[in-house]
Amino acid sequence: MKEQVLGVLSRVVHPECDKDIVSLGMVEVVEATATRVAAALRFAKPRDPFAGTLGRQCEQLLRQVFPECAVEVTLRFAEAKPQPSPAKKQAVKAPAAMERVRYAVAVMSGKGGVGKSTVAVNLSVSLAQKGYRVGLLDADIYGPSIPKMLGVEDCKPLLGDKEQVIPVEKYGVKALSIGFFIKPDDPLIWRAPMATSALRQLLLQAEWGELDFLVIDMPPGTGDIHLSLLQEVKLSGAVVVSTPQQVALADALKGINMLRNENVKTRILGLVENMAWFTPAELPQNRYYLFGREGVRQLARDMSLPLLGEIPVVQSICDSGDSGAPVALSGGPAGEAFEAMAENLVAQLRV
Repeated sequence: MKEQVLGVLSRVVHPECDKDIVSLGMVEVVEATATRVAAALRFAKPRDPFAGTLGRQCEQLLRQVFPECAVEVTLRFAEAKPQPSPAKKQAVKAPAAMERVRYAVAVMSGKGGVGKSTVAVNLSVSLAQKGYRVGLLDADIYGPSIPKMLGVEDCKPLLGDKEQVIPVEKYGVKALSIGFFIKPDDPLIWRAPMATSALRQLLLQAEWGELDFLVIDMPPGTGDIHLSLLQEVKLSGAVVVSTPQQVALADALKGINMLRNENVKTRILGLVENMAWFTPAELPQNRYYLFGREGVRQLARDMSLPLLGEIPVVQSICDSGDSGAPVALSGGPAGEAFEAMAENLVAQLRV
């Protein structure tokens, strides 16, 4: 009967390894009789974010196949090993879900309110319009806005054959967000470890397929979620978004210094100046510098970084974000600015 139990549990696949838990050597059948089935799952990591999900899958399958038996599944974890010093850390190996992603790009900002998500969405749409295969991950766990900006708030991702999450697709962009799984008005009252675990599961359990670009809309700031993602996922680089206002520039500089930190060492592909100037629709040639002039351009010079784009303040950007039709889909100054930004990003990645 033990062989029968193992056969049932071999249908459970670990999302990160893309192999069944029996072939991974994770299963130990403790007892298998006519009245009771007990199994233990051994995890090599002290804190595996998929442990709870895998345990529940095992229990459900065993109860379906052995309805007359009492079923018990226990989880056992390896003890935490001492962390190596930063100098001895090995290169990050791409998780299974990321193996078919050519470029993974994080879009970051030192502070909130500078239009980081707007840049991430329109960058993704601009790349998709150029014929690239694009994915967009909303990593802003506490303020997910991607579903609204893409007009897919009512969509729910489906589960694939291997319990992988199938992203929602719109405008040629495959998107995933924690916003798909919670009510729009519900706040996420989570501590950092729980938020990080949820984000990691969302990223690694996704069926992204073949992608040229995976754009990751990061939370604002330089906190625990950033460090976890930057250290666990092999990024091709990061884009830092800021307005030309001095307060925003000070926080953007912190983000740049974090990316250059010895323990992070993530390539900075360039800076984006959002809200660079205001252009009235009736006076498209006029520019009014509401938040300062060329502050990000000067920061890029000082830090020897490329300036990927300057995005104006126009009514259409706000309207398109609220209506779920990104401005990159249309022409005009804003659409052209995002198109140029996408071209500059591709050029940097090919250097």
